[in-house]
Amino acid sequence: MENTENKSKKKKIVPIVGAIVLLIAVFFVFKKINYAIHNEDTENSQIECNIIPVSARISGYIDEVYVKENQRVHKGDTLLKLDDRDLKIKLQQAEINLINAGANVNVAKSNRYSADASASASSSTIATSEANIETAQANIEAAKVRVWNATENFKRYEQLFRQTSATQQQYDAASAEKQSAERQLQITEKQLAVAQAQLKTTQRLASASSTQASGVGTQVSLAEVGIQQRQADIDFAKLQLSYAYILAPADGFIAKKGIQSGQLVNAGQILMSLVDDSELWITANFKETQIERMKVGQDVEVKVDAYPGIKVKGKIESLQAATGSKFSLMPADNSTGNFVKVVQRVPVRIRLIDDKSDKYDLRAGMNVTVAVKIK
Repeated sequence: MENTENKSKKKKIVPIVGAIVLLIAVFFVFKKINYAIHNEDTENSQIECNIIPVSARISGYIDEVYVKENQRVHKGDTLLKLDDRDLKIKLQQAEINLINAGANVNVAKSNRYSADASASASSSTIATSEANIETAQANIEAAKVRVWNATENFKRYEQLFRQTSATQQQYDAASAEKQSAERQLQITEKQLAVAQAQLKTTQRLASASSTQASGVGTQVSLAEVGIQQRQADIDFAKLQLSYAYILAPADGFIAKKGIQSGQLVNAGQILMSLVDDSELWITANFKETQIERMKVGQDVEVKVDAYPGIKVKGKIESLQAATGSKFSLMPADNSTGNFVKVVQRVPVRIRLIDDKSDKYDLRAGMNVTVAVKIK
């Protein structure tokens, strides 16, 4: 009797359990289908950030290193210092050359002042010579009038002397007056010639002085250009000296520090890396069959492998313009004849919204699983 009752109970329980299992299976299948309709996910994704290589701009020996591996630094902090003694000497030399260039400018300006004074004196002499010429020309005109007057008087007295109407003394006086006027005319003409010769000589000297003043002015301009050149040398020496101090380009953590004090480094050599964690994003490589309904701005749910149970929010920022295989070292060439269709991956950049939290510490390179809300 008891066995019969037990068998009867089991017959009733089995359908109930089966129905429950079936409902659970249907629920999970429905949930999976609904999730697939509204989401596209992938595990092929990692957290990314800017990793800045820190390199030297000049060659030199490392004097001192101020940071350690994995140390947090801020933008502008001094990371290391190169030996700068030779750079300081070059700066001192450039400053001395600037002082010499200033002295050359002063000498050139002094020569220009002397040349200007000489040119001014020549101009004054020219004015005096021109005045002397005008005076000589006036004297010649006056002498000509005197000669004409004396000649006319001599002619009258000569005629009167022949008619015995004038005395010998009057005749001789008229003749002497005529000769004196003629000689005075000759003297004034010679004075005019001398004044004209002096004017030509003065003009030649003035032209030479003007040429000299122009040359001195050119020397002053060249000396002033020399000052600019020496100032540029100083600025360059200061710039080179500043390169001896290598500063942090951004906030972040020091990584891959492979240098020590006393080590010789060359210009362009990478000394360490700086992990800039101020901005984190995710590069998710979706299959090309998954991106049909993806758009910029869609919400993304992120699960980090390092922190199970924690979900981080994000948004699609951009979709790469080419598949990842196109950027590989040796991209496939389908025109060779051995074509095999392979589903391609398209990198999608996802911006993290709440990447800073006390509950978790996200780092570049961590694996994550992303799910894009496509509906």
